[in-house]
Amino acid sequence: MKWTEFAGWGRRVADWAQDYHLTVGERPVRAQTRPGDVLNALPAAPPETPEDMEQVFRDFEEIVMPGITHWQHPRFFAYFASNAAAPSVLAEFLVSAIAPQCMLWQTSPAATEMETRMMDWLRQSLGLPEGFAGVIQDSASTATLAAVLTMREKALDWQGNQQGLAGQVPLRVYASSEVHTSIDRAIWISGIGQQNLIRVPITGDWRGMDPEALEAAIKADLDAGLKPAGVILCVGGTGTGATDPIGDCLAVARKYGLYTHVDAAWAGSAMICPEFRHYWTGIEGADSLVFNPHKWLGAQFDCSAHFVRNPEDLVRTLAISPEYLKTHGAEGIVNYSEWSIPLGRRFRALKLWFLIRAYGLEGLRARLRNHVKWSGQLHDKLATHPDIEIVTPPMWSLFTFRYAPQGARDLDDLNIRLVNAINDDGRIYLTQTRVDGQIAIRFQAGQFETTEEDVMMAYDVITEIAEGLSR
Repeated sequence: MKWTEFAGWGRRVADWAQDYHLTVGERPVRAQTRPGDVLNALPAAPPETPEDMEQVFRDFEEIVMPGITHWQHPRFFAYFASNAAAPSVLAEFLVSAIAPQCMLWQTSPAATEMETRMMDWLRQSLGLPEGFAGVIQDSASTATLAAVLTMREKALDWQGNQQGLAGQVPLRVYASSEVHTSIDRAIWISGIGQQNLIRVPITGDWRGMDPEALEAAIKADLDAGLKPAGVILCVGGTGTGATDPIGDCLAVARKYGLYTHVDAAWAGSAMICPEFRHYWTGIEGADSLVFNPHKWLGAQFDCSAHFVRNPEDLVRTLAISPEYLKTHGAEGIVNYSEWSIPLGRRFRALKLWFLIRAYGLEGLRARLRNHVKWSGQLHDKLATHPDIEIVTPPMWSLFTFRYAPQGARDLDDLNIRLVNAINDDGRIYLTQTRVDGQIAIRFQAGQFETTEEDVMMAYDVITEIAEGLSR
């Protein structure tokens, strides 16, 4: 394909994309293919000669699209939505066309300086105080790994990268059982080790960490000659929306000089609405926090906002600066590759610029508020059904429930069968979790274009299919 043909194909792809987003609600939400269907439809060997783009595009529609789960579907209620608002898609199109590698200021000054400004826009939008600086990571998993590496280095007086962990006193990191498994992976990769991730008991309706239990665990480790390194807190956990009492837990961490990181990957977006900020009272005391604009805010994946109170700690942990990466003759610049684990960096800030300008904060707030309201309405309606049991109450737009008809014996099996039947049906998409060891079904509204009708339709689908299983 030549660049002289690109504009024609670009228009065709743009038309296809617009039609896709306008009609995606007519498709089954989850891919209906079986394992191996797509693989077996793809030739085992690559072509030796060029193939016609018409055939390539036709194969895309006939082979690829049947195997796609539609994350932009308005009735995608599983996991957390990974959104792609129209302005964000346009920005990504432009980024793909200019294809910059933004590892240093000098390799794309506009990308670096826009990232600085966009992260400050987000800081203001969340109500965070001045003094927090930010960097756009690819995912919350990467931001959390960077935070764990930083807490490791601080605990080891900045000798971990040089000396390794062999012979060191074991480091201890504290988190509740409700945190995302990305915390476990960060503990593995950092070399701290799974057995040194201490699960602190939870308490209360928010299923948050017990501050008294946190302090008891820290004291016990100190008495045993171990070295507490940091605390990882949760705002809006994946399973149930679990949220730790941020201020109380940070006070304990500060008492013992521990580095703190807050994972608000999903629910952090809600903090653009002032009425939700009581969920993270005390957040200004955190050393590090992350939220994903590519989840609830509408930005296209990948785009994770990582804020730190002291950037020097992060840079000291991650920066490597060989001669070929130095910029001479430019003072006061930021190289965000020194704030990140990968060296290579995409121009992610452009989609935030397009998105925030196209909707404004009030337009974005209205969407989030609607999702919370509609999810609450669905929760209330399900709660009146005699065979539906609410397991955990709404946290923002997330709640959990189970089907528990009278006389049913194995509720775990029944609810797994219900989730599978709902997803095979295709009208909505849900996932399951475990709450206190038992299977529950998650519902979360967060897709950018979902409507009240889409959310309330879930009641009809859930109850219709559940009653069919009991016959």
